[in-house]
Amino acid sequence: MTDSVVTHIEDAIAWISLNRPDALNAINDDIRQALPAAIDAADANPEVRVIVLRGSGPRAFCVGADIKEFSAVDAPVAYRQQRAHGHWIAAFDRAVKPVIASIHGYCLGGGLEIALACDIRIAAADATFGFPETGHGIIPAAGGTQRISRIIGMGVALDLILTGERIAAQRALSMGLVSRLAEPDALDGLARAMAGRIALLPPLAAQFAKEAVRAGAEVPLSVGMRHEIDLFTHLLNTEDRLEAAQAFREKRSPRFTGR
Repeated sequence: MTDSVVTHIEDAIAWISLNRPDALNAINDDIRQALPAAIDAADANPEVRVIVLRGSGPRAFCVGADIKEFSAVDAPVAYRQQRAHGHWIAAFDRAVKPVIASIHGYCLGGGLEIALACDIRIAAADATFGFPETGHGIIPAAGGTQRISRIIGMGVALDLILTGERIAAQRALSMGLVSRLAEPDALDGLARAMAGRIALLPPLAAQFAKEAVRAGAEVPLSVGMRHEIDLFTHLLNTEDRLEAAQAFREKRSPRFTGR
């Protein structure tokens, strides 16, 4: 794995950082290869229960595609690269563990698409969001047009995509693009607190809750509810569910194993 993406594991949390601060964490080929590899590795690691994604440096989560690299690629090659061996951003859809995007500074274009692929988005009060692609003669093409309309609704999504307007963190919160805000110097603490709380949950319950919500967004309500009850029934027979009940009766902290 390259230094463009670095992972640190602590207290069952995998901290994955986009690590091109001098380029405002712009997405280049290294990141397109290293980021899905890091997500897959953290998801497969039995010591990890939750993943936090963030950007290195004080100025940006991620400003999107590296323009120097992107402008040098002709259209047919770019099209093929997007689809070779599956899209690089599909690692977020494969992940069964919860993924939190901890966003500060600029979160633009492909950077916003990465954030949208995460399960939960929290942001610093200084964060700025936007989709500038249409002004460059293209559209968001790492799932952005599809995910954002599912998260904030079609009308508001089209407003952002067609105008290219940059929005502040408070507006992002009000439209449901992010779920919580913190002052810039408190963002890591908020991410750690949220991830730590999730890491204490029975792992299968956290993973099945994620699966139920994400899968339900793609199917009719009746189908989603059948899937929900299937997941619930499976959890009834897990060791962790029995441990939770026993710990409650014994007035002690539960010891969950993911079984």
